[in-house]
Amino acid sequence: MNLTVSNLQGAAVSNAPKSDLEPLLNIRDLRIEFRGKSETVVAVPNLSFCVRPGESYGLVGESGCGKSTTAMAIMGYLGNTGVIANGNIRFDGKELVGAGARELRAIRGRRIAMVYQDPMSALNPVKTIGSQLAEVPLLHLGSTKKEAMEMAAAMLEDVRLPDAFDMLKRYPHQLSGGQQQRVVIAMALLARPSLLLLDEPTTGLDVTVEAAVIDLIGELRKRYSTSLLFISHNLGLIAETCDRVGIMYSGEMVEEGTTAELFRKPRHPYTQGLIDCIPDIGSDKRSRALAAIPGHIPLPQERPEGCFFGPRCSGFTAGLCDRPDLDLTAAGADHLVRCARWQEMERPRAKLRPILSNTAQQQEAIDLSDVTKLYRISSQKTVKANEAVSFGARKAEIVALVGESGCGKSTLARIVTGLDSATSGSIRMAGENIAELQARDRPRHLLQSIQMIFQNPDSTLNPCHSAAFSIRRSIKKFGVRKGKAAIEQRVRELFEMVRLSPTVGDRKPGQLSGGQKQRIAIARAFAADPSLIVADEPVSALDVSVQAAVVTLLLDIQREKHTTMLFISHDLALVRHVADKVVVMYLGKVMEKGTVEEVFGAGTHPYTEALISAIRSPNPDEAPRERIRLTGETPSPVNVPAGCRFATRCHRRVGAICDSVAPPIRRMSDTHEIACHIEEEKLRAELPVYAAATRE
Repeated sequence: MNLTVSNLQGAAVSNAPKSDLEPLLNIRDLRIEFRGKSETVVAVPNLSFCVRPGESYGLVGESGCGKSTTAMAIMGYLGNTGVIANGNIRFDGKELVGAGARELRAIRGRRIAMVYQDPMSALNPVKTIGSQLAEVPLLHLGSTKKEAMEMAAAMLEDVRLPDAFDMLKRYPHQLSGGQQQRVVIAMALLARPSLLLLDEPTTGLDVTVEAAVIDLIGELRKRYSTSLLFISHNLGLIAETCDRVGIMYSGEMVEEGTTAELFRKPRHPYTQGLIDCIPDIGSDKRSRALAAIPGHIPLPQERPEGCFFGPRCSGFTAGLCDRPDLDLTAAGADHLVRCARWQEMERPRAKLRPILSNTAQQQEAIDLSDVTKLYRISSQKTVKANEAVSFGARKAEIVALVGESGCGKSTLARIVTGLDSATSGSIRMAGENIAELQARDRPRHLLQSIQMIFQNPDSTLNPCHSAAFSIRRSIKKFGVRKGKAAIEQRVRELFEMVRLSPTVGDRKPGQLSGGQKQRIAIARAFAADPSLIVADEPVSALDVSVQAAVVTLLLDIQREKHTTMLFISHDLALVRHVADKVVVMYLGKVMEKGTVEEVFGAGTHPYTEALISAIRSPNPDEAPRERIRLTGETPSPVNVPAGCRFATRCHRRVGAICDSVAPPIRRMSDTHEIACHIEEEKLRAELPVYAAATRE
């Protein structure tokens, strides 16, 4: 099988810099404060690390640990209230702390460049891509306008954007999220910087787009000998792209080491906790439970004495862990850890929960048959959002819908919940066809039986009311309890169910963390005692530790309530952990469906192969997977290909038949179907992607 593959983990090792080189970026005893009229907040109390020439350094930690603040300090972007109160930031031997605005402008963009989490924070919506890219060589390289536009077009080709000169004429809103991020990377690399800061550059992107962007950064890093400071909470990404890793907690470094050493032998309890939060492709909810880290990062003014992680650590020992002189100590060659008990700490393991037996899952809860949704945008043009989608879910089953953005997952969710209606087809639930019934037309018992958990909890919570308001309203609306006392009792029960204190319900959503808001959104969804929950990317915007807690919570509640769930996600590792069945969609059609073991096993659709190959693992001992790089863009849903919709990007094309004839449905088993022209015998002979290393 001919594949274009990339193994960045291997690239990182072969391209690793020598440890005896003078650091390109050297941060020592850095203290960052934000000074207001009434108080001073110490965001980073004391931080030291370095990035060597040609090195990729990963900075990891939960939201609020100070990663992005550190990057902004390097760039000199701390705003009017931000102050570097102590320490040094030396770049290529030059001190940046105290440097004048003119000196910083000469370095920013030319010697140090940054790629932000949200590409639109770096792109001007009223200027063309070409005019924005050309600014870099015009300002920093003294190029003419013609030379600048030629350089911009060449860099767009380097980041694999099609029709570069046409792309220069477009505005940011005319590009997809992945294209916008590539433009920002092109902008950052135009002046050939020595150091590239990457602040969560792939958060929110599809796994295939993420894989393409990260592969691209790795290739450009080698081509231009650029050093990387990679900021992320995605440990799988860091493990495969970085030479060394630093783990930050509450503004200080708690562990640092080479990537392989740190992920193979994590010494600090916090590092161990982060790794144990991550689902992996080799296990599911039956063989492994995600171990969420209890508690949360302390506010700057609430940091404890000694180890900042102490209140969340199961091994905390008074008189030892609360010493004020706790510092980084050597735990091996080029491996440092800030923990008084690292030599004796045992890594805790989460207990497995019992899984429902198959006998509890025989009753069909919902059945979708040939569901089609068309949006007419003009007399000649129609968008095919969903076409002939069919699958079912039994009681207490979790069925995952996966696929890239635009594949029709969320449209299908809106139809099931009554926020939209199908053009044709049927959705049978409780003996009724609800496909063409919007929420306003559905009887009360159907409204109550289907509830939704949105990706953004702010879509659920009213910022003007208390957090408990929407829960009370749902209980009253559906008559789950009668009377004020009974309703308040039910609210308390729901808060306990989602592991929150009832006092949290009196706060406004703006006073809560993302994880707390999502837990309240879950409580609101279960307040009506539904039989079906539609969860649309419910944890994609959360830290890995919060994600693990919310996922474990959802599984516990779903198991207790015997609720059926449609779980929408583009995180295939999470789907592997959560789901009982998987439905893989591409451009509105079902490409593959089956049990989680079948879809993640041998004999899968080429598109499923590509999605699975994009999963990144933090396990350094795992055999490297073939990285299937999808080329080209997803076809327009207005001009859908006549044959297989995936044919234009498929790495296993059979021939011209793929372009002209719709693929047949291959029945691999009673529960496993694949829509593909590849013969059944050849599909069955294909090993799982993650077993690729053993094919030789």
